Formats: sequence, C-alpha cells, structure tokens
Amino acid sequence: MKPLQHRILLRKEAKGRHTVIEPTLPGCVTFGGTIEEAIAMAKEAIEVYLEDLTDRGEKIPTEEDNLEYTLTVEAYA
Repeated sequence: MKPLQHRILLRKEAKGRHTVIEPTLPGCVTFGGTIEEAIAMAKEAIEVYLEDLTDRGEKIPTEEDNLEYTLTVEAYA
C-alpha cells in the first residue's frame, strides 16, 4: 500500500455542518458536525471507496488528468 493524496472540498451547511466532496471519486460525499469531524469522515470514506475499487479490480482514479478552472457567471439573487 502506498500513500495517496486526495483533494477534498468542504462546504459549510446550515446548523454548522460541513459537507465534504472528493471530486476525483464519483459519489464520494460525506459530512461532519465540525471541520475536523468532516475531514476525519472524508478520510474514512476515501479509504473505504478505494478498498472497494481494489476489491473489484478497478483502477484507482488520480488527479493527474484533472484540470481546475473557476468560472464567473451572472446570477440573479
């Protein structure tokens, strides 16, 4: 087993909760009551996700081919 780095996105929700998304792993979403809890839950979710991929003989996605870009759009509030 080798250590892999995964980028996560945290979004503050109502009542102080935080949702965590790992954009490279489709459907890998979790949450926590605090940022620290959300990060711990994300680590666990990623580990389980990767274990499942390995058990099924599937390739583990990496961020090597990902591009990141920020768009500005007009929005009516």
